[in-house]
Order: sequence, then C-alpha cells, then structure tokens
Amino acid sequence: MAWFRRTQKGIQTATEDKKDVPKGLWYKSPTGKIVDAEQLEKNFYVSPEDGYHVRIGSNEYFKILFDDNKYTELDKNLSSRDPLEFEDTKKYTDRLEEAQKKTGLKDAVRTAVGKSKGKDLVVACMDFAFIGGSMGSVVGEKISRAADYALENKIPLMVISKSGGARMMEAAYSLMQLAKTSAKLAQLADAKIPYISLCTDPTTGGTTASFAMLGDINIAEPGALIGFAGPRVVKDTTGKDLPDDFQTSEFLLEHGFLDFITKRSELKNRVNQYLDLILNQPIRA
Repeated sequence: MAWFRRTQKGIQTATEDKKDVPKGLWYKSPTGKIVDAEQLEKNFYVSPEDGYHVRIGSNEYFKILFDDNKYTELDKNLSSRDPLEFEDTKKYTDRLEEAQKKTGLKDAVRTAVGKSKGKDLVVACMDFAFIGGSMGSVVGEKISRAADYALENKIPLMVISKSGGARMMEAAYSLMQLAKTSAKLAQLADAKIPYISLCTDPTTGGTTASFAMLGDINIAEPGALIGFAGPRVVKDTTGKDLPDDFQTSEFLLEHGFLDFITKRSELKNRVNQYLDLILNQPIRA
C-alpha cells in the first residue's frame, strides 16, 4: 500500500495541518465569467467582464446610497405574525423563524433615513434572501411608515424592489398591502414629495402591481426581470412565443414602462441628479 503513503507522493504536509480554500473567494457569473470576490465587491457587485449585476441586499444598497454608510434604520424591530395559523409543508411561524436566523433580518424589507450627497433621503430596500422578498403585512407596513416619515419631514422617498411577489402565507393580509402602499404614495404625490422606484432582479407579482411601478420616475438595473406573472406563465396563457428579452429592463424601457436604466456604479449620482433637477437645486458632481 505504498501508493497510499503521502510521503511517497511528495506530499509533506500532514492532513490535520492542511487548510481548505475559504468559501466565497470567487464568483461565477451566469455567463461563465470568474471574478475575484474582493474585486466584485469593489465593483459594486457587478461582474467587470460582462456587466452582470449580482443580486445584493439592503446592507449593500445602503452602503452605495448613503454618505459614508451612515443612516438611521426605521422600525427595525417590526416582524410578521401568523394571523391565519397557516401551514403547508411546514408552519409559517417556522418559516419566519428559519428566515430570521438565516438572514439576520426581521422581514423582507429594511427602511432607513440618511444623507445621500448631502441631501436627506428615505430608502426602503427589499431583501430577496428573506422568503424570496415576498410582500407580507410587515413589508407593506414598513413601506407605508417610510412614506409617512418622508411626508412628515418633506424628504424624498426611494424604494428598491427585489421580490417574488405577495406572501401568500398571509393571503388577503398580503394582498391588502398593494392598496395600502399605493394610497400612501398618492399622499406623497399630493404633497409633491419625490418618490423614486428602483426595480432590481427580480421585481414581480404584487410588488410590480403596486409601489414598484408608481414612481415619479421608474428606473431599473440592467438585465433585471420585471413583470407581474413570469414568462412561462405568460407563454402558457397566451399560447405565443415571447421575445428573447421579454420582461427584462431593456424590454420595458423600449416599451415605455421605465424612465431609464442605470448601472449600479452610477446609481447614487443618477438619483441625486434627478432630485437636484426637480427640487431646483444646483447639480452636484
């Protein structure tokens, strides 16, 4: 069994002294490009070779948008309950507990206020990692409270959508959030307070049917999936083949559903340029 002896193979390091390669050192984009994880972070989590925008969460977006990553989180302790005592393959309460432990989040959206290029801005950002970014009662409540805060303090509101749609474990409670958030945004519009909607990958279902498409400007990241029902459902319903780029940011921009598409590296500048223009302030570099 000499072949089994490590020294016979020229390997001098004992097994217990060898170390595994740490996970997360590399990222492989859907187009097959390999990117160093540290380089990816420095590039706003965008693959430098193909421009692919990796899905990120509220922590990363807050870091991009708020000056020096300084902000005050709003209503951070709100969490969902189980009024319907819902259970499918597992109890809804168990799903919530698992998601909270896995992500460190209370629910699928975080709201915060801070300075962006020196100007006050309220941001509500969804996290897809929490039950697919599904919109339950807490998501609707936190976005509504963020709108109230913006209304009371006369501060622009920005919502970053990343969602699979309504959280059906809450049934009608979830669907009520479409009307609830839409009504709050109407109050912002009446008060002439700017509301910016950023659609990221994916923005689907009830999210698209409510606050995600109600911005004074609707913008998106490149290549994001944006729609109500998914392409497969649309194809099965209509019985027709769909364009290759159907429901992408680029398709929606071409058909008038978006105002513009912005790269993540340009997001902060583009948002503030818009705010400077409509608030009649000097444009900042």
